[in-house]
Amino acid sequence: MIKFPNINIGRILILVTVLTWLGLLFVDLLRLFGTVNNMNLGIAHEITWTLEIIFFILVYLFYSRSIDRNDQNNFIQLIWRAASTGLIVIGAAFLIRIFYVVLDDTRLSTDPLLGNFFYHVNFGLTTLFLISCSLLWKKLILYQKNKNTVQQWQIYEVMLLVSMFYVYFNQNTFDFTFLFGLVFLLIFGVIISVNLKWIPYLTFKDKWKSILFFGIILITTTFLFMQSMGYQSHYAEINLMDNLFLMGLYGFVFVYSLFSFLVTLFNLPTSSVFEQKLTEAINFQKLSQSIQPGQSETQVLDILVDSCMSAAYADASWLEIVDEDNQLQILHQRFITNKDRKEIKELMDKSKVFKSFLSLRTPSAVDHVNSAVEHDLYKSALIVPIWVNKNLLGYLFLLKEVKNGFNKEMLNIVTTFVGQASISVENHRLLSEAIKNERYKEELKIAQRVQRSLLPSDLHHNSHFDIYGFSEAADEVGGDYYETYQFDENRFALIIGDVSGKGLSAAFNMSQMKGVFHSLVQLDLSPKAFLSKANNALSSCLAKNLFITTTYYLIDTSQGTITFCRAGHCPTLYYDNKTGEADYIHLEGMGLGILRSDRYPEYLNEKTIHYHAGDILVMYTDGIIESKDQNGEEFGYDRLKEVLNTYKNESPEIIKNHLIQSVYEFVGEASLPDDDYSLMVLKFL
Repeated sequence: MIKFPNINIGRILILVTVLTWLGLLFVDLLRLFGTVNNMNLGIAHEITWTLEIIFFILVYLFYSRSIDRNDQNNFIQLIWRAASTGLIVIGAAFLIRIFYVVLDDTRLSTDPLLGNFFYHVNFGLTTLFLISCSLLWKKLILYQKNKNTVQQWQIYEVMLLVSMFYVYFNQNTFDFTFLFGLVFLLIFGVIISVNLKWIPYLTFKDKWKSILFFGIILITTTFLFMQSMGYQSHYAEINLMDNLFLMGLYGFVFVYSLFSFLVTLFNLPTSSVFEQKLTEAINFQKLSQSIQPGQSETQVLDILVDSCMSAAYADASWLEIVDEDNQLQILHQRFITNKDRKEIKELMDKSKVFKSFLSLRTPSAVDHVNSAVEHDLYKSALIVPIWVNKNLLGYLFLLKEVKNGFNKEMLNIVTTFVGQASISVENHRLLSEAIKNERYKEELKIAQRVQRSLLPSDLHHNSHFDIYGFSEAADEVGGDYYETYQFDENRFALIIGDVSGKGLSAAFNMSQMKGVFHSLVQLDLSPKAFLSKANNALSSCLAKNLFITTTYYLIDTSQGTITFCRAGHCPTLYYDNKTGEADYIHLEGMGLGILRSDRYPEYLNEKTIHYHAGDILVMYTDGIIESKDQNGEEFGYDRLKEVLNTYKNESPEIIKNHLIQSVYEFVGEASLPDDDYSLMVLKFL
C-alpha cells in the first residue's frame, strides 16, 4: 500500500501566499520598468487585481485556520496577538523610513523601483494586520454566539468577499459607487461591533491590559490608514491601497477597537465590584452545596429550566424526571416540538457519548456531556444530570441551533445552577445579574423575585380541607417561610417559620430552612423528631446570634387529627366550630438554633388534637401581631382572634384577606411594615 506523506496545509498556505505576493511585486515592477523606459509591455491591470484578490483570500484562509486551531487563547491573548502584529507592522514602516533617511538625497532614494518594492512590503504588512485583526474580532464577537449573531457575521464575510471583486467594476477609481459601497460596509461593521459580551468576564488587571492593547491597535490602524493615503503615485502604477476591501477592514478594525476600548474603560471602575460579587457567588455555592431544597417541586424545577436557558442562551430545552419505575418522564419542555425532541433522543441513543452518559444512575466525576447532534435544526446539545442525595432525579437537556454553542463559562454556570437548585439557583442568578448590572438597586429587585419564588403559589390539600397563604416582606426580601408537603392522599405536612433579623441575611437563612424542610419531610418523621433533626442541621450553619422559630404540623384527614410541635413560634389560633369560639393553643417549645446540643428535644412538646368540619387553623408570624399603628400600639392577639370570630363562616381565602386588610387598616396604608407579614389559613370542610 502506498503511504502518502502528511500534508501541512499551514505551510502550503504560507508558501503560496508568499509566491502570490512576489508575483504581484514582479508584475508591478515589470509594468513600472516599462513606464520608466517608455515601453508598453502590455500587462493588463486585471492581472494585478487578480493577484491582489488571491493574496487577500490566502491571507484570510491562513489566519482563519491558525486562529480556529488555537482554542486555548483567552481574550487578552487574542487582543495581544492583534496588538503585537500592529507593533511589527509599525516597526517595519519605521525601519523603511529610517532607511530612506539614511539614503538622504542620493539617487537611490528617488528610485521608483525601490519605492515600488517598499510600497508592496507595506501593502502586504497592512493586509496581514487588517485581516488578522478582523478574524480575531470575529472570535470575540462570536464568543456567546446565537443564530442571529452567526448569520450577521456570515453576511458580513460575503460582503467582504464581494468587495474584493469590486475593483473589476470601478476600475480602481474613487467614484460615487465606491463611496456608497464603503459606507454600506462601515454601517454593517458598526452593527456587528456592538457584540461585546466578553468584556464583563475580564478581571481588573485584564481590563487594563486590554485598554493598552486596544490603544496600540487604534494607533496602528490610524497610522497605516494615513500612510496608505500618503503614498506617492510614482511608487506604483496601480494603487493597491485604495481598495474597497481594505477600506472596509480599516473601518471595521478601527470601530470595533474603539468600541471595545471605550466600553472597557467605562467598566474599569466597577471591576472590583465584579470580582467581589463573583467571589461571593462561589462562596455561597460552597456554603449551600449540601443543601438541596425543593428538588422534587415542580415549581422549582420550572425555575431551574428557565434560569439555565437564560444563562446558556439556549434555543430549546426539556427536563426529564425519573419516575417510580426508574423510567424517564417529560416534566417541562421549552421551544421544541415533541417530534423534534423524539428525533434528538433517537440520535442520542445511537451516539456512544450520549448513550453511555444517560445510562448512569450513580454520581460520577463527569457532571455533564456536551457534544454535537446531527439534527436538521439543532446542532449542539448539553445534558446535565440532577442529583438529590446521590439519587438521580432527572436530566436537563439544552439545545442550540449552532455548532459548539456552549462555551466554558456557560457550562460552569449551568452545572452550578443544577447543583444548587431552588434558592441556590435563584441566588446564583441574583448574583450573576448583580455582577452584570453592578448596581445594588437592581440586585434588590432580583432578590425580591427570588424571595417570591421560594414561597409556594399553590398549597397542597384535598377534599377535606382548603388552605390559603400570604406573605409580604418588610424590606425587599424577608425571612418568613411557609410550605406544605403531601405524603399521600390523606396525610399532609405544614410548616411556618420566621428567621430572626430581616433583609438578605434573613432570606439566605430562610433558604436553608427550606432546604432542611424538603430534606427531612421525606423521612416522614413525627413533629418532635422533625424539629429535633432540623435543630441539628441548622445549628451547623446558622450564626450563633441567629435562630429560627417554627411550628410543624401533620394532618391526617383519614383520622381527623392534627399533630404539631412548636419551636418558639407564635401560638396557633384555632377556631372550634363545636364551641363557636376561637382561642390560642399554647404549647411550650424552644426556637431552632438557640440550644445546640443533644438536650434540645427535652424542650419540645408534641400535641395531637381532633378536628371537625368547620374548624379553622390560623398560622402566622410575629410581624402580624406586633405590627404597630401611628401611636406605637400593637395589633395584638386579641384583634387577630376578633377578626377570625367575625369572619369564621367565610372561606379560608376570604378570611385570609380580611385578616391582612385588618392589619393594614390598623397600621395605616402609608406606613411601612416593621416586620414581615406571613400567615396561612386552613379550614376543614
